[in-house]
Amino acid sequence: MTHIAAILDNKIMWASLVAFVVAQGAKILINFILERKWNFNLLMSSGSFPSSHTAIVAALAVSVGKVEGWDSSLFAIAVTLAVIVMYDAAGVRRAAGNQAKVINYVVDWLKMHQGDRLVFNLEEKRLKELIGHTPFEVFGGALVGCLVAILFFGI
Repeated sequence: MTHIAAILDNKIMWASLVAFVVAQGAKILINFILERKWNFNLLMSSGSFPSSHTAIVAALAVSVGKVEGWDSSLFAIAVTLAVIVMYDAAGVRRAAGNQAKVINYVVDWLKMHQGDRLVFNLEEKRLKELIGHTPFEVFGGALVGCLVAILFFGI
């Protein structure tokens, strides 16, 4: 079997990637249900429900557990990676998003109240505010990832 064929036959990889795509697609569908308009920009965005970062690592961990064994070193590595990604999504990245909101507010306020008297350039584009997740969004991503892995490999 060639290297390319081996990669294309890697069900663990495909389960993980499908979980990511399903989570990103779900964002568009959920947004349509709530807002009554299609927003395909969500397909390439971070943040929102469900967390696609969490979905991909949850699918990876469950898939590795099913294929390599729940007591394998590879499963332990995959779970550790998943925990780090989920902690980062709900903690560090969310805090960075909250800080971006404050910075954007301050820049807007300065532009409105200081105008031409500003001594530094505020014409840079706005900071991205929606980069992290709430714990609920992370939980949703974990659920999507686990379900996709179960569909690929069974219970």
